[in-house]
Amino acid sequence: MLGAIIGDIVGSVYEFNNYKAKDFQPFFHPQAFFTDDTVCTVAIADALLNQRDPALALRDWCRRYWHIGGWGLRYADWVQSDDMVAYNSMGNGAAMRVSPAGLMANSIDEAIDMAHRVTEVTHNHPEGLKGAAATAVAIYLAKTQHSVEQIRDYISTEFGYDLDRTVDEIRAVYEYNELSPTTVPEALICALDALDFEDAIRNAISIGGDSDTIAAIAGSVAEARFGLNDDLLVTVWHFLPDDMRQAMQALYAMPSQ
Repeated sequence: MLGAIIGDIVGSVYEFNNYKAKDFQPFFHPQAFFTDDTVCTVAIADALLNQRDPALALRDWCRRYWHIGGWGLRYADWVQSDDMVAYNSMGNGAAMRVSPAGLMANSIDEAIDMAHRVTEVTHNHPEGLKGAAATAVAIYLAKTQHSVEQIRDYISTEFGYDLDRTVDEIRAVYEYNELSPTTVPEALICALDALDFEDAIRNAISIGGDSDTIAAIAGSVAEARFGLNDDLLVTVWHFLPDDMRQAMQALYAMPSQ
């Protein structure tokens, strides 16, 4: 989950100013900030940890941090309304916020079940559900020491994503979009082709597109693969307000972690 948040923060300055290379410096830009991706991720952690209705948790956290902006138009309308009716989104917002499900799951089936439960409140389109479930399963497989080949094969077979491309091949042709089918596979490739956590984030930034969200998805899987070093943990901690820190501490205190 902190891996997703780091990806979001690092990618925040590149979402609308793509940098299609891996050599950007410093890793955390002086103007970097957490975006709506982080707020939604924390909300999902709150929902799963405290057995809250995911819709209510998302609404509570997003209204609390409404001032940060950056919300998708339909999602913003949903947050501001009171009817909690899912709006059939196939956007990548479900996958970028789902990392707590993958982190907490004790089986593939549980990862999928939790991903669906926290996704269907907004992104109930089959592609939205699939993107979130694939991300949660990839996190679960990575944290349980499955190899890159095993993760790639499982996600490709069960979810139908083409993960046989390289980061270089994606970068050459990739364009901005916010749809799950054309961001989740790319983000997973960025994580699976990486040499370490930072390399996964650099891969994600380098392909361009919806940089903060792609890096959040890639970061969530990369954290499960590689872990996070102390320098990264200290840095990301300073970006977060106290209520988010408390949610992080509760999540990582779970016995399965």
